[in-house]
Amino acid sequence: MKVSSVKPTVLKGLPFYLNTVAAGFPSPADDYIEQGLSIDELLIKHPSATYLVRAHGDSMIRSGIFDQDILIVDRAIEPKHKDIVVAAVDGELTCKYLDLINKQLVSANRNYGPIAIKEATDLIIEGVVVSSIRLHRTCSR
Repeated sequence: MKVSSVKPTVLKGLPFYLNTVAAGFPSPADDYIEQGLSIDELLIKHPSATYLVRAHGDSMIRSGIFDQDILIVDRAIEPKHKDIVVAAVDGELTCKYLDLINKQLVSANRNYGPIAIKEATDLIIEGVVVSSIRLHRTCSR
């Protein structure tokens, strides 16, 4: 899965409802608002070390990352085994699971083999994917 950059956007506090939304059978909706919710505060722990990038392809589909999803990537987090990372491999950006035991980057789609991390591999971990955003309808802004 290749990634492409997205211009950062700062979001303001949005209304946040106390109730949950049924994803199965509908339930009566309440009009109670808990408080304003900042998407930035919810999703971004280290603002100065975080960036957004758009996913491209289907290699991470089984992890819930789909083509055109927006990934929230934190550079301040130390990458651990099995983290989803954005990495530059020999100059090409990719999004994969980090397998520190077998020294490889692993797709979440069986149609793609792992990328071995050898001594000669030029590998830079650009950050850990902490969240993803899927647009179900694009905004006209």
